[in-house]
Amino acid sequence: MDLMRAAIVGASGTPYHDGLFFFDICFPPDYPNEPPMVHYNSGGLRLNPNLYESGRICLSLLNTWTGADSEVWNPGTSTILQVLLSLQALVLNEKPYFNEAGYDQQIGRVEGEKNSVSYNENAFLVTTKSMLYLLRKPPKHFEALVEEHFKKRSKHILFACKAYLEGASIGCGKTEHENQRGTSAGFKIMLAKLFSKLVEAFSDKGIDSSQSV
Repeated sequence: MDLMRAAIVGASGTPYHDGLFFFDICFPPDYPNEPPMVHYNSGGLRLNPNLYESGRICLSLLNTWTGADSEVWNPGTSTILQVLLSLQALVLNEKPYFNEAGYDQQIGRVEGEKNSVSYNENAFLVTTKSMLYLLRKPPKHFEALVEEHFKKRSKHILFACKAYLEGASIGCGKTEHENQRGTSAGFKIMLAKLFSKLVEAFSDKGIDSSQSV
């Protein structure tokens, strides 16, 4: 097999939770001596420092970014499963702001953590836009998978949106009373608009969202 497509579900506790992300994988003739070539289906959206609108992915394991010997592709031990797990756990993580080169030095600092919160808000907004994009234009031959995913997760997605509109931190179940920082006013305005579009998109797919509105 020279080509494959993989779908990754965003993990809970991250700004990508319940999102569905598609990656096209090409195995070069010299695989596994060379790493696979992986393309992210972005839909023209940038939701992570490592994932570009063009589909380019910056990841040491793919040899598209610098890294220690233990982080780059090793023909003897590296696998495609390792690549997919790295994309889900290391790229689509809880605080993607710190994925940006050099930003890890800001971890634990007030300004860095503040920037991380803002980045998470934007990452969730873009993830929501990617959901709308997939609902309207699912990848060919993956229409059933997309529809089934959102049928199962629609209530969770909408409940999370409502919690964020009430002040819960992105990826967290705490309300504003429990977390004084909460979400920003600008984020709430943007999310309110996307929320109604999500409800409409789910309805168009025959997904009942009445209990979540």
